[in-house]
Amino acid sequence: MEKKEYVDFVVTARKYKTLLTEKYKQRPVWKKPLAGDVISHLPGTIVDIKVKEGDTVETGQLLLIHEAMKMLNHVVAPVSGVVTHLDVNVGDKIAKNHLMVHIDPK
Repeated sequence: MEKKEYVDFVVTARKYKTLLTEKYKQRPVWKKPLAGDVISHLPGTIVDIKVKEGDTVETGQLLLIHEAMKMLNHVVAPVSGVVTHLDVNVGDKIAKNHLMVHIDPK
């Protein structure tokens, strides 16, 4: 017989016990991305690219436009620096967590 392992969690000063699902136990461990990595949060299509490798960018500068779920998402630079890797082209269909751009921070 399988032993069930309950875990405790607290919500607004009340303590509960629950079982964790196998799917939850098998989930990938989250790791913090590098400061200059621009990763897609949704699958979609690259509509426009405003930079190329070797370009110097400032924090908040528009890098590309990514269409996901019928919305145009303006992807901006998270840090200032130089674009060292551009792994997308216009029209590319990309998956969730795809590294689109890497910026070498100043």
